[in-house]
Amino acid sequence: MFPSPTETDIAPSGTLLGLLQRGRGDGWLHALAAPKAEAVAALEHCVLNDPRPDWQLEHRSLYYARLYLELDAGLDAIAAHLFHPDFPPGFPPGLPPDESGPADAPSGEEERTGLALSVLGHLVSYGRRPALRLLRAYALRGANWRWALDELAVRDTDAGLRALGPGILDRFPRTEGGEAALTAAARDSFEPRPWRIWAEDPARPAQRQRLATAMERGDFDRWQRQLRTTGPRPGWSVASVLAWARDGYEQTPRQWREAPAARCLAAVAGPQDRTELLAAAGGGHPAARAAALRHLAERGDARALTLIDAASASSHPDVRRAALAAFARMTGPQALDQARRWAVRRDELGTAAAALLARRGTATDAPRVLAALQRAARTRGSDSRELRPLVEGAGRLCVTAAVPVLRHLYRQTPSSQLRCHAARALAATDPAFPSALAVECLWDCEEETRQLAAEFATTGDSRAVERMRLLANDPAERADVQTVLRGRLARRATG
Repeated sequence: MFPSPTETDIAPSGTLLGLLQRGRGDGWLHALAAPKAEAVAALEHCVLNDPRPDWQLEHRSLYYARLYLELDAGLDAIAAHLFHPDFPPGFPPGLPPDESGPADAPSGEEERTGLALSVLGHLVSYGRRPALRLLRAYALRGANWRWALDELAVRDTDAGLRALGPGILDRFPRTEGGEAALTAAARDSFEPRPWRIWAEDPARPAQRQRLATAMERGDFDRWQRQLRTTGPRPGWSVASVLAWARDGYEQTPRQWREAPAARCLAAVAGPQDRTELLAAAGGGHPAARAAALRHLAERGDARALTLIDAASASSHPDVRRAALAAFARMTGPQALDQARRWAVRRDELGTAAAALLARRGTATDAPRVLAALQRAARTRGSDSRELRPLVEGAGRLCVTAAVPVLRHLYRQTPSSQLRCHAARALAATDPAFPSALAVECLWDCEEETRQLAAEFATTGDSRAVERMRLLANDPAERADVQTVLRGRLARRATG
């Protein structure tokens, strides 16, 4: 009825690899039932080839780390992935014998090694010493050393971190450029704990002095940046704000200032500026047009809908995107009435209109939301961005007729975020959810999905109850999830 995911690197959802790539609870259960060698191979493939559609938003590391523990899998494959391919396979986790040269691929992109490093971090939390040694070694020699250091910062001991100080600082030569890089690294560190430990190391006075100087420069740099701001200032006019938006668009890399420019327009624009804003929203530079469209839409200007309709047909992709974003921010009965008329369209504006009805419509809009959801799943696949508001709307409006497509999206989508929204919609629309998919969700990779399962999964399933008990006592589980689980278990115990 609906197409499968189009990504060539995501296996079908009915396979062990496909389930693990998606982070589904069924992947965990299938891995434990499969031959160990097959399960470990699939797990390692996922960790070494990050399958997440958006690696910055979706979670997999705790899911994979827990599975490493359950399968008692070794870390040789992760070590070989992190370190230089010329190293002999199977070397003991720790510092390789040759400490010269880069430790891994020269490119050093975070997404290449980030998932593996995060998995190691969780394994350290569970007491796996080989994972700790591997993280320490990579922090000293790896290209993505900052990520490894952040993992260690919240898990390693003071003594362990202190021992890394000289090796980390050796990355920065004692030149003008090296000292500037050290200042930036210390100033911009996500986890400051290691830097504080190194700056207070009593056994290394030269290191203390060097870091004290770097941190002092970093504080001065922050102060200087605040003084040198090039953003809007008091007294700016509408023309100045629009020019600022255009300037950011022309920079390299491009700075898309649509939102801050619209906020500035709210502060400086008056009734006398409406003609200028209408002209900017009707044509001209994409950045100025986007800012003006957003400003007029947020204020419900009488011409906003007409301008949005025209901009959505523009040949410029940034203008089309800005028109859809502006329409999504509109409120009030006029916008809803127009959305009901536009929702039947098959273009991007029609999809945006259906999404607006999904977020703000009434029960009478359920057929329109359902039609748009089915159309998007059929024509856009199971991971398109248009699906999220429609899935959420199906749950908010309790569209029971959407259950088949919601189940399909839950099973097929490679996005664990979308699967979470599909599960929440099913909790509101599918009477079978507590005894079926909610039980699977207890093993899901996403914390929010596990919390949903903790609220809805039946306690009549012994397998589900045992999983609830394990998660309720797992120190790595999120506190919100454990609070719900302990409440459910307590109520079950008291009848």
